[in-house]
Amino acid sequence: MANETKETIEEMIDNINVTKYIRPAEGNLGTKKLKKIKKKGLRSTLERVEKRSEDAAKKAANYEILLVEEPGFLEAEGIEKTFNITQKKLKENLGDEVTSLKIFDLDLKTFGAYSLDYTRNGRNMIIGGRKGHLATFDWQSNKKGCEIYVKETVRDVKWLHNELFFAAAQKKYVFIYDQNGLEIHKLKNHIEVNKIEFLPYHFLLVSVGNAGWLKYQDTSTGKLVTELRTKLGQCDVMAQNPWNAIIHLGHTNGTVSLWSPNMSTPLVKMLTHRGPVKALAIDHTGTYMASAGLDGRLKLWDVRTYKCLQDYYTRTSVSSLSISQLGLLGVGWGPHVTVWKDAFKTKQKSPYMNHLQEGTQIQDINFCPYEDVLGIGHSNGISSILIPGSGEPNIDSLEANPFQTKKQRQESEVHSLLDKIQPEMITLDPTFIGKVDRASREMLAKERKEEEEGLKNGSKKQESRNRTRGKNNSLKKYLRKKQKNVIDERKLKIQQRIEKEKEARRKKRSNDEIDDNKPSTALDRFTNKNRKIY
Repeated sequence: MANETKETIEEMIDNINVTKYIRPAEGNLGTKKLKKIKKKGLRSTLERVEKRSEDAAKKAANYEILLVEEPGFLEAEGIEKTFNITQKKLKENLGDEVTSLKIFDLDLKTFGAYSLDYTRNGRNMIIGGRKGHLATFDWQSNKKGCEIYVKETVRDVKWLHNELFFAAAQKKYVFIYDQNGLEIHKLKNHIEVNKIEFLPYHFLLVSVGNAGWLKYQDTSTGKLVTELRTKLGQCDVMAQNPWNAIIHLGHTNGTVSLWSPNMSTPLVKMLTHRGPVKALAIDHTGTYMASAGLDGRLKLWDVRTYKCLQDYYTRTSVSSLSISQLGLLGVGWGPHVTVWKDAFKTKQKSPYMNHLQEGTQIQDINFCPYEDVLGIGHSNGISSILIPGSGEPNIDSLEANPFQTKKQRQESEVHSLLDKIQPEMITLDPTFIGKVDRASREMLAKERKEEEEGLKNGSKKQESRNRTRGKNNSLKKYLRKKQKNVIDERKLKIQQRIEKEKEARRKKRSNDEIDDNKPSTALDRFTNKNRKIY
């Protein structure tokens, strides 16, 4: 009997769909291609690699059995619609008291419109009032972390790598605080910032503000990595792509530009709207982007092809956008919050859920990771509502653990610092590194030959030309202009040394001129007059 059950389990495992874990056809060699390889050593190595990848795909498919949790969405009965179900009605029909506590309101009218942010594990929350109120708390257990009043404008707040530190974009500078509300750093290079983002795998704090400068600050070393001039004026819309760490900026001319710290010019410029861009959001897979503008349009884009998938009309301008882990799109406009399901796949005729925050203006919305919760920051404070099916039900404890202990948090912090990715590796396609050039031998030989001929021709021309010329040609002018905004410490030190040497030579020259102009003595005049040349 035991053998029969074992065989049935093995059959079930063999029948599991492993296609989504196997590499695509371009990267998979297959047995037919392997047999054509004549070199035995290369063939055996590639066979081992292919077998290893197949085993990994099967193991990944087998582990799906352990993912027992499934997302639960709202389902209406009969002619009833899900967007008519209010939070009050939802709270009355909840059987779980713990879940009902996730629906709450904080009345904070005196401190203006609020912006908010959740930690990566969804455990802690930070709120920032426009008139200078900052507070952190563990919203699931109702434990307050810290509460401070900075007595100046707060435009945006953001958690750093964990719940121990957070950043606030205030009236003039960006400040970093610890869990007790003590000011640790004052970033004087980040002036009049409107939006901030944090790249957790690179430990980079990114800011953009009224001057239109995009700045990257390394929070692990405290150094300013780079500052880029967008040349598109004031900017107050920013979102990061979690897949490749590219920063998306929305501008007043209706364009969305994509930036990395390695380039002084945008990687991509997209004309998305006929008016200023007011909100941006990107899903965690880095595939889709949602944008909203003052032209009354909400557009959904495929970031891989930069094509518009869907186009929706909005009654008033959208103030904030957010995409959940399972692809639900939250839209904040006026006093309303609308949630759309499967909006990126097909054009939806009606929303999934609606919420009205009476007598307020929505400032910021944000889905909580690993929870079916949507946080709303508005002019009267903070609200938390339930959106069934928005959060990822299965937690990856190596990525973000909501139940981590103090020791686990310390270990994860050390591991993340050791595994920190350098800013130079931020590219549009992060899978490019480590790819094999699969071009044919003839093509590679032809490219190599063309390269060698180009080098020979270039070297001959260089020998015939005068070395002193060519300093001001168009290419070098362009490169100097391109590198103008890139700040390099080594370059600054060299420039300072050159300036000091020039100043020393200038002083020496002036002293020599003073000595030459001194009136000669009588003895000097006598010797010069009677000097004879033999």
